[in-house]
Amino acid sequence: MSGGTTRREIDRFLAVRPVQVAELELPGPAPEAGPGASPAPQDAPPELRPGPGSPPVTHGEVFALVRRAGVPVGTLLVTVPEGRDPREEVAAAARRLPVPDDDGPRPGPPPRTTVVVATRERADRLARAVDSLLAQDHPDFDVVVVDNAPVTPATRELVEGGYGGRVRYVREPVPGLARAHNAGLAAASGEVVAFTDDDVVADPRWLSELTAPFASDPHLGCTTGLILPARLGTPAQVLLESNGGFAKGFASRVFDPADPPADDPLFPFTAGRFGSGAAMAFRTEVLRAVGGFDAATGTGTPAKGGDDLYAFVRVLAEGHRLRYVPRALVWHHHRETWRDLENQAFGYGAGLTAYLTAVLVRRPALLPALLRRLPGGLAHARRLTAVRDGDGPGTAPGGHDGRDHPWPRRLSRLQRRGMLYGPLGYVRARRALRRAVTAR
Repeated sequence: MSGGTTRREIDRFLAVRPVQVAELELPGPAPEAGPGASPAPQDAPPELRPGPGSPPVTHGEVFALVRRAGVPVGTLLVTVPEGRDPREEVAAAARRLPVPDDDGPRPGPPPRTTVVVATRERADRLARAVDSLLAQDHPDFDVVVVDNAPVTPATRELVEGGYGGRVRYVREPVPGLARAHNAGLAAASGEVVAFTDDDVVADPRWLSELTAPFASDPHLGCTTGLILPARLGTPAQVLLESNGGFAKGFASRVFDPADPPADDPLFPFTAGRFGSGAAMAFRTEVLRAVGGFDAATGTGTPAKGGDDLYAFVRVLAEGHRLRYVPRALVWHHHRETWRDLENQAFGYGAGLTAYLTAVLVRRPALLPALLRRLPGGLAHARRLTAVRDGDGPGTAPGGHDGRDHPWPRRLSRLQRRGMLYGPLGYVRARRALRRAVTAR
């Protein structure tokens, strides 16, 4: 990359301005109420709230989640002029959003669930996440915190001293997110085991919405949920969300290996489409039957990532369905710096090919299916790491996957390098894991 191109990319990055995050509640029936339902009073005022941990909304750019009767229905970006009422400006734009299609009858009561949160030396963030989990409206759940390769007692002291027995503490001495998740899976007592991260704030209905589908679908093996940004205060956070973030839209979708999606010829190997590890749940017996997560994948290992993607594909490969549930919302605290984005870009690429390597090592019978999809997979990889040119800083997020801010060439190159490194990283991770287990 030439010096001039590098300078332009740096200038574009530095020109990205912070965006406020908010929630807007519109009056009216919930989407599942159907067209014949009695609407809420139309003179009920919309309610605008700041996002988790954000200050009150004022003039400027606002990224808003829109709800009806508490149900997330869409996001939008609004510029509130100085001197204008942010609530009215955001509400006027929100009323133009289409109401999502009805998902059908609501599932019955959710099954007993264990929530697993893996963490490492981030007690301050962990407390925020656990507080939001203990506020869930799910009728029957417990929380397990897995302290992964701790070097200080901070996490243990927080869990055992700060939550009075309401949260179980598990220590996993070998580093690696998948290893920590497997420790949580071993400790799970629920029919369903849900996983989230220590850098999220869970919506009060997250766990109920994420797990209720298991009660009505015996063939369901996994669910994933909606992930939105808790803050957009730095250029890195805005850039990531502007290029798709973690959100997968507001339409519920079922991925069924018995009825592969016509719009996805790479299914099930495009596991990134299914969701992310910050909001996922599995039928406990199903996840245990496939061997849990591959311990040589995930953050904290040379493989860099891919543990969630591996689990998704393994569950689907055994004939179970996966459902994306946009009503199951968590707010995620994105990484904050350019260096964070560099590490994330390389890690995403590495995790992608590392998980594919793990799938083939652990289930070689899938190799013919993967080879048939390889040409399309290479094209998908090129699109995944594509650079969109532009002369200015673009606009902030509002339409997911809109790529409004140009994705820097350096990050695209790092992602491609990560994809080349992924299989080697997986091999190194397996060797490191063997050494660590032997040394215990």
